[in-house]
Amino acid sequence: MGNPMSDASISLTRSEVRRRIDDFVREYLSSNSPATVGTYRRSLSEFERYIEKGEGRFEFSTESVAAYKEYLASERQLHEVSVSTYLTAVRRLCQYLVDIGLLATNPARLVKGNRRPTSHSREVLTQTEIDQLLSVMRPESMLDKRDHAMIFLMLYAGLSEIELIRADVGDLEQTLLGWFLRVQGKGRTDKDQQVPIDPPVMNKLRLYFDTRSRIRPNDPLIVSHGHRSEGKRLNTRSVRSRINLYLEAAGIKRPGISPHSLTHTAALIWLNDGVNVEEVRRRMRHGTLDTTLIYLRQQGELSSSPGRAVPGAD
Repeated sequence: MGNPMSDASISLTRSEVRRRIDDFVREYLSSNSPATVGTYRRSLSEFERYIEKGEGRFEFSTESVAAYKEYLASERQLHEVSVSTYLTAVRRLCQYLVDIGLLATNPARLVKGNRRPTSHSREVLTQTEIDQLLSVMRPESMLDKRDHAMIFLMLYAGLSEIELIRADVGDLEQTLLGWFLRVQGKGRTDKDQQVPIDPPVMNKLRLYFDTRSRIRPNDPLIVSHGHRSEGKRLNTRSVRSRINLYLEAAGIKRPGISPHSLTHTAALIWLNDGVNVEEVRRRMRHGTLDTTLIYLRQQGELSSSPGRAVPGAD
């Protein structure tokens, strides 16, 4: 006699879903690379959090999977690539439930993910343009030193604007492996990711910190130095305005080039410096390796000139 639950959708509690996920990873992904397993684990952890935020259980139906997709896109405001990655993980999990007889059909099969882009909508800087940008940086005043720290954090550490303004001084941590910064990205509620801060970037931060008075751990990493807003946390509008001034001064501001282009360029710099793709994925905090591979296809756009990509790198 077949499993009676296989004739209709099933409803599982979060703990039951977690047990099925563990089985899925053990039985379905045993031959996959650790990076792939890690991607599925992270994606399905988001699925578990969604279940916990709801009624604590999930009905495996097409309607429920579609509602999860809407949650990822609207409430979590995830990039379309991330939404597709999370849906792929749920679709594979559902197929596993079909294969073991818990479901008759895969309810996620009809919920399509977003089409993956083959390139980024924002252009990246070439090595010549990076050189032009660095050439107009004159670290004379406190404001100059702050702006240069911001540019280095985006260009050579891959921070986004939102990660930059949410960071506090106390989020910087020194370990045996070097300096790291805990960050809270877009759509996230905790500072649960770490970004390596390489020596040239840390040097820029130190030069900036030296211009500030007493700094406490809960102070913003980057602050305003206006007459009325001295010491207050910057907003994304201010960050964009300041960096655009440098892009314009360097003569490289054009349609498609924005402050966020610096963040995208960081991945190309690392790839051209020989950093492996998985490490770049980790540094960029990509949910899927497919996103990082987009940068790999764009690697030639940097047209890296001979020598070190990061000024002052050892």
